This record gives sequence, structure tokens and C-alpha cells, in this order.
Amino acid sequence: MPQATQKHVQDSTGLADDAEDLDLQELDPITAPRGRTSPWHAGRLGATGRHYGSKIALKTLRNGSRGRGWEAHDVSPTADQGDLEGLLQDDGHHPKDRTVAQDNDAATSKDADGKASREILVGQAQKAKYPANVVSNAKYTPWSFLPRTLYNEFSFFLNIYFLLVALSQIIPFLRIGYMSTYIAPLAMVLTITIGKEAIDDIARRRRDGEANSEPFQAFPKTEDRLRPPNKFRGQRTTANGSYEDTVTKQSRTIRVGDIIKLKKNERFPADCIILQSIPNESMIMEASVEQTAQPTSDNRFSMERNSSESPSSGETFIRTDQLDGETDWKLRLPSPLTQSLLSPDFTRLRINAGAPSKNVVDFVGTIELLPEETSSYDPHVDKPSPANSAAPGEGTSDHNSSIVLAPLTIDNTAWANTVLASNTTTLAVVIYTGSQTRSAMSTAPSRSKTGLLENEINNLTKILCLLTLLLSIILVALEGFEPNNKKKWYVAILMYLILFSTIIPISLRVNLDMGKTVYARFIERDNGIPGTVVRTSTIPEDLGRIEYLLSDKTGTLTQNEMELRKIHVGTVSYANDAMDEVTMYVKQGFAGNNANDALQPSTLVTPSSSFATQVPNATATRTRREIGSRVRDLLLALAICHNVTPTTDEIDGQRTITYQASSPDEIAIVQYTENVGLRLVHRDRKTITLQSVASSRIAVKVQILDIFPFTSESKRMGIIVRFLTGDGSQQNPESPEEDVWFFQKGADTAMTSNVAANDWLDEETANMAREGLRTLVVGRKKLMPHQYESFSKAYKEASLALQHRDAGMASVVKAYLEHDLELLGVTGVEDKLQVDVKPSLELLRNAGIKIWMLTGDKVETARCVAISAKLVSRGQYIHTVAKIQEKTAAQDAIDFLRNKTDSCLLIDGESLSLMLTHFRVPFISLAVLLPAVIACRCSPTQKAEVANLIRQYTKKRVCCIGDGGNDVSMIQAADVGIGIVGKEGRQASLAADFSVTQFCYLTKLLVWHGRNSYKRSAKLAQFIIHRGLIISVCQTMYSIAGHFDPKGLFIDWLLVGYATVYTMAPVFSLVLDRDVDEKLANLYPELYKELKTGQSLSYSTFFTWVLVSIYQGTIIQGLSQLLVGAVTGPQLISVSFTVLVLNELIMVAVSVTTWHPIMILCIVGTGAIYAGSVPFLGRYFDLAYVVTWGWLWRVAAVAAISLVPVWGGKLIRRAWKPPTYRKVRGI
Repeated sequence: MPQATQKHVQDSTGLADDAEDLDLQELDPITAPRGRTSPWHAGRLGATGRHYGSKIALKTLRNGSRGRGWEAHDVSPTADQGDLEGLLQDDGHHPKDRTVAQDNDAATSKDADGKASREILVGQAQKAKYPANVVSNAKYTPWSFLPRTLYNEFSFFLNIYFLLVALSQIIPFLRIGYMSTYIAPLAMVLTITIGKEAIDDIARRRRDGEANSEPFQAFPKTEDRLRPPNKFRGQRTTANGSYEDTVTKQSRTIRVGDIIKLKKNERFPADCIILQSIPNESMIMEASVEQTAQPTSDNRFSMERNSSESPSSGETFIRTDQLDGETDWKLRLPSPLTQSLLSPDFTRLRINAGAPSKNVVDFVGTIELLPEETSSYDPHVDKPSPANSAAPGEGTSDHNSSIVLAPLTIDNTAWANTVLASNTTTLAVVIYTGSQTRSAMSTAPSRSKTGLLENEINNLTKILCLLTLLLSIILVALEGFEPNNKKKWYVAILMYLILFSTIIPISLRVNLDMGKTVYARFIERDNGIPGTVVRTSTIPEDLGRIEYLLSDKTGTLTQNEMELRKIHVGTVSYANDAMDEVTMYVKQGFAGNNANDALQPSTLVTPSSSFATQVPNATATRTRREIGSRVRDLLLALAICHNVTPTTDEIDGQRTITYQASSPDEIAIVQYTENVGLRLVHRDRKTITLQSVASSRIAVKVQILDIFPFTSESKRMGIIVRFLTGDGSQQNPESPEEDVWFFQKGADTAMTSNVAANDWLDEETANMAREGLRTLVVGRKKLMPHQYESFSKAYKEASLALQHRDAGMASVVKAYLEHDLELLGVTGVEDKLQVDVKPSLELLRNAGIKIWMLTGDKVETARCVAISAKLVSRGQYIHTVAKIQEKTAAQDAIDFLRNKTDSCLLIDGESLSLMLTHFRVPFISLAVLLPAVIACRCSPTQKAEVANLIRQYTKKRVCCIGDGGNDVSMIQAADVGIGIVGKEGRQASLAADFSVTQFCYLTKLLVWHGRNSYKRSAKLAQFIIHRGLIISVCQTMYSIAGHFDPKGLFIDWLLVGYATVYTMAPVFSLVLDRDVDEKLANLYPELYKELKTGQSLSYSTFFTWVLVSIYQGTIIQGLSQLLVGAVTGPQLISVSFTVLVLNELIMVAVSVTTWHPIMILCIVGTGAIYAGSVPFLGRYFDLAYVVTWGWLWRVAAVAAISLVPVWGGKLIRRAWKPPTYRKVRGI
């Protein structure tokens, strides 16, 4: 990158005098400095920057360029060009002739893999079209809605059957009644069902619209890169040339190439490349705040350090838990090529990126800085332009095309739905939008879901159809296949099929769909689960049939907030209220010997400092002094051994320190040290400064010599520091008084061999692990000067090796440092669980639901959460399968689990992939038998694959619950998908079938609402089938008595009215029935187990109702014929139809478990409506006969014989084998 010129700014509006002068060299656009840098870089280059000599006063020559929107706040290419325009062109117009870099002919090309790559012009309109940046969870488009819904509806046998019956009425010799009698019910069923789907999908689109309307700040986009630099006129700029104003864009209007501006806790709306990360002003100023608080003689050192180190490295952190489920923050860096650019120069950037991919951990691309456009002024001297030279580390320069090139990797990216975690302002350019983002490509398209109850009813209707066909054939066979109506025998069979079509009640689908709407209403209006939304109203019954629950961890079971809960220093442990004692020790240990004198600098604390000398005249016992010294040493190690950086935020006018790091565990530890009195106030690459909270004095200053970061392989991190002594002025590395220490912390499995022999470490780490705490063992070692010198020399040599570098460096650290460490203590960090997670999981396990946890987080993290959340019962063995790459090892793991099916399986993503590839069936057949399975490092695709595999293998209902964008595929693959409204996004809740705000609401959703929905729909379906069967049996008896003439018994209004006005309301009121109350459902979750067996609507109960219907239909029609003394006529129809209606009303009444006022109103009201409609049925009834006592006693006799045996049998069966719900109710 070219160097910046020296800037002299008077204020935001005025110009310094020397800014009004023009260097003679500025008239040469080739030798003139072109580049721009940020103020940080300008400060660094100030000592070497070019000083101008003779200058020409331009105060009277700049009129030609005034009022053009650019303010000449610096001597930069834009300002220079304005000067030239004022000097050379009085009309103010810009020259037309320009030299520009040639664009590529195509916006896309092929990468090394043969996939289409893309060329992105930053801040400009693109040459190719890319998808809109919209989130879509809708199942249908306006064009696919009708075909897909009709296909789904007619995939049910019930609808196909009635479609054929309705079409049969077009044929004259098959017509029995009015065609509308058969067409209208089918049309009503389809209208209601399709209408529900439309309402649900419109609601999804409306919620998608809310997400797509989220506002973001973006820079105005130019339409053409070929425009001259003054194309930004009209935009207000700051003194350093960057934009002060941005435009607000909705997420849906963001396009590829847009430059967006984000601040802390804002999410990235699309896949982006980070261009710049600018620390907030509070971060830049915090060093000076620290120095003001500690007026010591080491200020000179701090000032030199801050001036030598620029904070413009652009480090920033993002949270990716919504993308990959990992709790650790990810470090991201802008390219050095773009970090030093000012925003107007972003349009000179061109990015080459690969084809869209769903791989969230890999990215390869390049970024190019095109040459700045110049005027048509022809210089006299042909010199190489310094603009064509790349600054060190910023990239390489292509001298032929004057393009500066730099690589892009995953470290420069921020994918959609990740969240900016740093206290910085980040500028990023969008490279992938909408369906081409990583999160969208990892998500399967939405599918239409069908409930298990509907599939079971579909199978039952097939049985009913076979019964109808069999009955029709029997009736024709009884006539010797020679019907007396002079029709062919097969025509007679078809006519019987049409007559008996009421056996398969078309109103079944209508009633069930209306019932689902009622259940959804109950769920959304439940005050016990506020904020719950039903997004798919077709599967509420499946909530009562769940066998497997697949849950995400981060944000679902946990809050992703860490807290240090316990420390142990060898002889004593501290937790909860005992932390007050730790605070007292820290106050004493870090107060300093001049703490009471505000004018005197306090002495800095080192590990060699005596605890007693810092508390003069202390009366504490020797034991307490020893414990206090141990606590101080442990807290000092915790406050130093980390990678946390403090940042300063201004909240409500007050400055507060917050922390950022890649691991939330480390943040929790540093926050703990602050809470007990030792605050981290400053950290850069070379120093750490700690402050005593009690005295507000700087207590510890160290120089960082070496850092050994944490890795998943080593499971530990270390740091070597030199403590500054006295008042902080001691920093001579050759001083014999130097205090160099090596601190290390890590997992107990990695640290046990590194620390000195002890008799308490194993026991204490085991105790903390049983509590579900993440244990960290902390140790230290003092290094003499010659020891550190020897280590440093060997470590440097190892770091220069060309082969096996990492292994060599690790072996040096092991040989010189990682042995005989002084064991300081053990810490226990808790990943805070969501509200009531423990009792919720316990209740679900007691309900017979097997729970799997699928997470993208680390193995150790998942293990601790599983224990703390009681996903794994106390003392249960956890078998870990990790990093398996050989098939033999995978087979051994399967063989072990086959003999230990009572254990919990903990498997990582790599091993899971091997299992699913080579041992798919053996693995899943064994895993579904285990009480709990925990899968770590799972990709979104793997989560969905596991859900599909369980569904396909077990044929059981699978429920998936999550809160992040990485859970969407799993949620959509499940039979029932439940999304939790997350902190950083609503992707999961928008794509789910049910949306909740807390995990604990899941128990009520399943155990209470799921139970009610299933039991009510099962009872409703049984009564509707019974209602259709009984009228068909009456028709059969009528046909037999009428010499097998296929003629209708109840036709026209009687047939329609029976299925609607006269029975619909009482039967549908069963959706208000419940067998137990909510308290009992939660108290006895075992009641949920019997729901999964499907006993409420099984083949056994179905055939029981078939027998009841045959009995009652036979009695109603046969006995009515005997008592009336006729086989047809209005008198017979008046008796049999009246008994038919009364029988259904009374059957509903005796089946009610818990009465509701609406149920009473429906039954009594329907009876009154029927009685009131009888006078209008003169076309079918003999009204004169209806008002006689003969009609009344015949109706009463037939009804009693039809109902009493059925009711009596039910009472006997209930007394002999009472249902489970009656046992818990104490009845």
C-alpha cells in the first residue's frame, strides 16, 4: 500500500494554513502520493512521511472546486485533484479522458474444482445477478401451492375414495341421489384443509417478512466503477476521508457487493468478507485512563509501548453458536490490504470468491486493490508510481496491471447469522446472499408434515373400504348375482358401494382439521407457556406420541453463559457464600504497602512477594496466612494465564469494562477474579496490567514473553511472563532481580502428569466433574534466567523447522516447562443451564422419551453439560467414542456397546461420520436402545441425517428442538420441530412447527397439550367412524328387507343433516374433554408412555367400535321394522331416524370424562334443534304418526335396547380393568 501524506487538521470544518498550500510535486499525478491510510497508520508513518517544502498559495485558486461536496481536510488524492481542477479547469467539470483498469469479460469463472467462482466489485453494482437476501421458511410458492396441496390431499385414500364416488354420480345409471350430496362434502373438506395450509403458509411468510425487514447500516453503492473519484460528492466525509453518513437498508435489500457497518451484538445478515475492524473510541482511550489512575514512573514505558503498537490490527471476535453450535468465539481479521483503506477507496477493491458452499470452516479467495484513477494530465517525467507498491504484509503487486493482490481465508469471513462480539465497528462486504449463504445451504427445504394419527386413520379407512366392498359383494351374492332391478351384477356392486360410502365418513377430515385448529388455539392462549406459537397446525396430536427427543445444547439446554462456581486450593475449597472469604484474601494480598497514601505509588505484587508483608500487623494465624497466600497465588495465575482482552463500554454515561476472548470459559474466569477484587484493566501483545478493586491501585504489571494457546489436542494453555517489581519501573531483562514465571492451566487429564506429586487432585476433579463443572487445573513454575534463556533458544530453533514443526515445539515445551509444576488449585466453571432444564429432562425421561443431545461444541463441554443437566443419571457410565478413523476401531466400539446397553454414548462428529458411512444399520440399531446419546462436533447436515435415520429405522415419532440457524435442518427433518427464540436470531423458531421461548415449556407442550390433542382426536375419530358405520348398517338392514334393492334409506336432507346439524356439534364438543388435569399429568409423567403405544386409536379399539356400530345399527333398523310392522315408509323412517340421532347424542354423553359447559350446551341444544326441525320433515316423516304415543314408546324401546347393553358392557369393563387415568384420579 502507498504511504500516506502528512495531515494537518485544524478542526472538522476549517483548514490549516499549510493545507491551503500546494506542493509543486502535486502537479505531477504520477509522483504525487496516491494512497490513503487511516489515522493510526498516519501516526506510525509520521516520522518518515514526506515534508513539503516550497508551496503555492491556493486560497484564491480553489474557487473552481468549492461546493462540490468534498471538503479538503487532508492532502490526499481527492483533495489534490480538487486543487488541480481549480487550477486547470475554471468550468469545474472533470476531465473525461481517464485511464482505468480493464474489467473481466465475465463476472463468473471456473475455480480449480470446476465450480463457478464469482468476481465481486466492492461497493458497486455487480455484473451478474445473485439471489435476493431473503429468509424463506414458506412451504409453497404462489405457483406450487395448489398443485402441491391437492397432491398432498389426494395422497390420502379417504379423499381419493370420495372423489371417485362423486365422479360416479356423473354416470346416469349409477346416480342415486342429488350429485351435490356427494360433491359438496368433498369440496368443503378440500376447501377447509387447503385453507388451513394457506393460512399457515401466509403466517410463515409474514414472519419471514419481519426477519427480512431487519434494518442494517450500509454505505451507499455506486452504480459504475468507471465513474471518477468525485462520484462521492454529496456524501459527507470526516476529516480522515471516511463516510460519516450511512443509509439504512432492510435485510432483504442487501445485495452482493454492499458494504455494511455493524457494531457489537449485531448479526451479519449475509456471508461477508471483513474489510475493516475499527476499535471504538473507548478502547483506544482506555490506556490513557489506566495511566491516569496510576501516576507512576512507568508511564514513560506505557506511552512508548502504545505509540509503538498500533491498535489497527483489526482483530475482532464473532459468535458462531447460531451457525455451528460452538460456544467459543472466533477470531476474525480483515486483510491488511483493506484495514488501512479509507471507505471511499473501497470501490477500488475486487474480490474473487469460490462457488457457494455449505462448508462453514473453509474459504479460499483473493482480494485485489485496483489502481486509483487519475486525470488526463500528461506529466513531463515518467516515474514509477508509489501507488503500485504494496506495503509489507499487505499483498503482492502485479506490476503489469498495477493491481495489489492479497489472499482471503476463513479468518477474513463472517457468515450469515453470526454475531459481532467485539466492542468494535466492523465494515464488511457481502459476497453471498439468500439461498447461497452457508447457513441456507446447510438447511433442507421445508416439507409438508403429516401426523401419525392421520396415517393411522388413513389405514383404517382402507379397512372400511374393504368391508364396504365385501358387504356389497355379499348382498349381490345373496341374490345369486341376478339383481331384481334388471341391472348387471357389477353395476349393483357399484351402487351398493355408493350407498355404503357413508361407512367412510368424509366429515372425518373436516372435524379433525377443525379440532387441530382448536388445539392450536389452546396452546397459544396458555398463560403457562407465554409466547408459544403454532406454526404448523396439522400435527398437534404428534406432540403426544414422541419417542425420541433430539436437542441442541448451546442456547437450548444452556444459556451459553459461563460462571466460575468453585475453587480448590489443596486444603480448602470455596463456593457460593464462601467466596466472601476469597474476596477478603484478595483485598489483603493485592492492597499494596502504600494503599493508604494516595500520593505515593503502591508496590507491585509478584509471586515472590510475601503475603504477610502486605498486611502489616496482621493478627491472622499462620494457617490463615498460608491459605491466604495460596488463594492469592491461584487468583494471580487465573488473572494472568488467559487470552482475554478488556474493552471499555459506555453504558448510561458510565464507563464499564467488558471482556472479549475466544472462549467464554476464560471470560468467566476473568470476571470471577474481578468479582473477588482483582481486575484486568489492560492487555496487549506484550503487557498485562491488573488493578486491585478495593484500592483502585495498579497491583500487578507483567511483560508477556511467550504464549502457548489452547488446542483441542493439548487441552491446556500456558504463558511465560516477567513481573515488574517495585513501582513498575523494573523492566531490564538482564536484571538479576527479574521475576519470570511459567503459568499453565488445562484439563485434569492433561495436567495430572505436569504437576508435582499430590494426594488430592484426582479426588477433587472427580467431585467437580460429578457436579457437572468444567475443571481446570492451574500450576506454575519459576524460571531462572539461564533456564528461560535455554528454553527460548530451543523453542526458537524448533519454530524454524520445516518439518514436524508443531510436534517439535510441543516437545520443547514439554521438556523445559511441563514438569514438576507447583499445583496452585482447581477451578470449576459451570455452563449456566436454561430455566428448569434439570426437572424438565427428568420429567421427559420418566415419560419414556429417549433424549439425544446433538451439538457442535467440544467433547468436554458436552460431557459437563450432560452431567449438570442430569441428561446422564448419577453414576451412569459414559462411553466416549472420539477421533475414530479406522473401521476396526468403530467395530470395537459397537461390540462394546452391544454388551453394555445401559451406558450413555458420547461420540464426536468425525466418529459419527464413520459410523454412518460404514456401520449405518448396526450403529443406529444399537444407539436407539441406549438411554442417552450425546453427539459432539456435529454439522447441521449430520444433525438432520441422524433425525432422518431414527425416523426411518424405528418408525417412531422424533422431536427436534434447537435455537440456532444450525438447527434448522434438524428441525425440518423431524416429525415435530420445535424452535426456541434465540438471543441472536429467530431462524430456528421461524422454521419450526412450534415456537417456544424457553426449553422448560417443552414439557407442558408434550405432556399436557400433546396428551389432550391426541386423546381428543382419537375419541373424535372413533365417534365419527361410529356415526358413519351405524347409518350404513341401517342401510344394509333396509336393503336386505327390501329384497336387496340398492335404494337409499335416508336420502337427501336426512343424510346430510345427520352428518352435520344433528350430530356434528355434540361429537365435535369432544375436543373439550380431558381425562386428567394438568397437575396429574405432570405428577405422573408415566401416563405419557401409554400414549406412544397408540392404544387410544388402535386396531383393537377400531374393531370394538365396528362391532358396537353393527349391533346398534341392526337393533335400530331391524327392531324398528319389527315394531312398526313395515320395511319402508315414512312411519318407519321417522322412528329409525329419530332413534339414530338420539343414540348418537346419548353415546357422546356417556363417553365424556370431564364435562364442560359447552359440551352440555351442544348436546342439549342439538336435541332441541332436532325436535324443532321435525315439523319441517313432512317430506320424509309421517307427522301425524309422530305425535302419537305409539311413535313415542317405539322410539324409547328401540333406543333403550340399543344403548343399555353397550353402556353396561363399558361399566363392567371399566370395573374389571380400569384405565390408568382412573387409577391416578382415585376413582
